[in-house]
Amino acid sequence: QVQLVESGGGLVTTGESLRLSCAASGSGFSIGDMGWFRQAPGNQRESIASITHGGSASYVDSVKGRFTISRDNAKNTVYLQMTSLRPEDTAVYYCYADTLPPDATSWEFLRVWGQGTLVTVSS
Repeated sequence: QVQLVESGGGLVTTGESLRLSCAASGSGFSIGDMGWFRQAPGNQRESIASITHGGSASYVDSVKGRFTISRDNAKNTVYLQMTSLRPEDTAVYYCYADTLPPDATSWEFLRVWGQGTLVTVSS
């Protein structure tokens, strides 16, 4: 049983920075891709960043150049460094990990989600 615990959200002013963390815990599991989604009030949930086990990152256009995703495989943790924050970045941010349990009999990854952390950017 893999659990993801997020931290780092909060209230900031336009132009400031935040760093989100998401740590996976459990025993015997393997993790492939990890990443971040966000959902703002009235908006659809959107994927904003992903990173492979080997460290190859992808971003949605709206955060390119401002957000950086990284991971520490030894700590089973993914990070999202957010800079130059804007009010339109206000959302609940959810991390995910694509996991294989210890008893996996196929290569079908199961996506596990964090609980969400609220980021509010005031103008």
